[in-house]
Amino acid sequence: MLVHLAIRDIVLIERLDLSLSEGLAVLTGETGAGKSIMLDALSLALGGRGDGSLVRHGAERGEVTAVFDVPGTHRVREVLSENGYDNDSDVILRRVQNADGRTRVFVNDRPASVGLMRELGEALVEIHGQHADRALVDAGAHRDLLDAFGGLQPLVAEVSTAFSAWRRARAELDQYLKKVEAAAREADYLRASVDELSELAPVAGEEEELAERRAIMMKSEKIATDVNDANDELSGPTSPMPSLVNLLKRLDRKRDEVPGLLDEVIERLGTGVDALSDAQMALETAMRSLEFDPRALEEAEERLFALRAASRKFSVPVDELPDLTAKMVGDLAELDAGEERVHTLEAEVAERRKTYDGLASRLSERRYETAETLTEAVMGELPDLKLERAAFIVNIVRTEDRGSASGIDDIEFHVRTNPGTRAGPMMKVASGGELSRFLLALKVALADRGSAPTLVFDEIDTGVGGAVADAIGRRLARLSQTVQVLAVTHAPQVAARAATHLLISKADTAEADRVATRVSEIKSDTRREEIARMLAGETVTDEARAAADQLIGMRA
Repeated sequence: MLVHLAIRDIVLIERLDLSLSEGLAVLTGETGAGKSIMLDALSLALGGRGDGSLVRHGAERGEVTAVFDVPGTHRVREVLSENGYDNDSDVILRRVQNADGRTRVFVNDRPASVGLMRELGEALVEIHGQHADRALVDAGAHRDLLDAFGGLQPLVAEVSTAFSAWRRARAELDQYLKKVEAAAREADYLRASVDELSELAPVAGEEEELAERRAIMMKSEKIATDVNDANDELSGPTSPMPSLVNLLKRLDRKRDEVPGLLDEVIERLGTGVDALSDAQMALETAMRSLEFDPRALEEAEERLFALRAASRKFSVPVDELPDLTAKMVGDLAELDAGEERVHTLEAEVAERRKTYDGLASRLSERRYETAETLTEAVMGELPDLKLERAAFIVNIVRTEDRGSASGIDDIEFHVRTNPGTRAGPMMKVASGGELSRFLLALKVALADRGSAPTLVFDEIDTGVGGAVADAIGRRLARLSQTVQVLAVTHAPQVAARAATHLLISKADTAEADRVATRVSEIKSDTRREEIARMLAGETVTDEARAAADQLIGMRA
């Protein structure tokens, strides 16, 4: 419920801090005292349309803060969590309105969007009055109200789940049919492509390997001649090796004849012979490595060129040819098995639709039953509200051909104000005063089901008096036993039944030619005097005071 409302520099309100409690609270005061200003300010904090003209003359900005005590199970908590806001204490909605028209929004002291504030505000407060912009008579909400009245939300959730399952199955079938249709149009091309790619059998990484091997073989061909020439010089007929070996042997036989003279020569000459021998073996190894079959080069080139040709033809990199092959094989397999898969999906869609239709029909039947009960409850409230010749109708139209997550029913609350006239939507048929009383009867019938925790009624007693005003007061008091009710009223019969009475008045300020709206809670004699004023007008008589005592006593 709304526990605190703080208003700064809004129209005639310079500074206002208002604490509220459970039950019925009424706001009374002379015409023009500023009752509508309070509702405009509250609407601003609930995400209503901002307007620079709301800022008090001479001020740069106005500000409204609304603080709510919300149960932990209320859906507002879930909305806050989903949007990343703290939700373990009071819910604080604050709106700053600049005189230039710009506004700033804060939720729990953190910047927020107007959209989020409006979503939270609609869940926390309902404002009902004689004007369309203040009466929550949106036909789109009537189905939810009827479901809440009948406790049908669990069944609605089942219908919604079944609808989603049916739509997913339908979407899967549609997507598959498009895929099969597209594949069928390209069946010949697909089969030829699969045959071609399957015969080619590309392997990931094959292009790089072939290119590297081809490059090596081409280089080998170029240097093989030089390696062979070097080998001929060392191992061929002109090789110096035989002469050097013979010379080494001859010198070795002469070594003993001249001790020490030839040792170094023989050692170095032997080292040279060994080095030449090693070079011969290295050349032989290089020659074996450079040996290749020219046909192998040709085959590698043919394979590489074939892969690259396929890459150009199918417009994919060579390394993606294996994946493309697998995809085409899969598409072709799906095409071949398409009819069977289509039958399977169609059967699933039919089963999902059957489940949805069954649940939606059961929900629709329950709604018809609930509609009768709600109609009886609302009709029972109408006579005392001087609407005894009127009728309240829950208009239900079945729409099996266009079911939704909410079922197969379009629901709108209709009224008929007089016998013999055509029934129609409340907003089009009922006058301002009648609409307010119809809404009150509806809210009393719904009690706390499908209702925001705080209800505001703006002068719903306009144009009525006596017994009707008393009936409105009794119903507001009864409604306040389950939700918090704030009522702006001119009817003393309503004011007398309040648990909290707030008097709105104008007072001079320190500034010349400037007045401000004041709000104060009144009790005892002051309250009796205000109710007497509402009864008698400008001149309060003893008779009016006695009547006020009687009205207050009736509440007690």
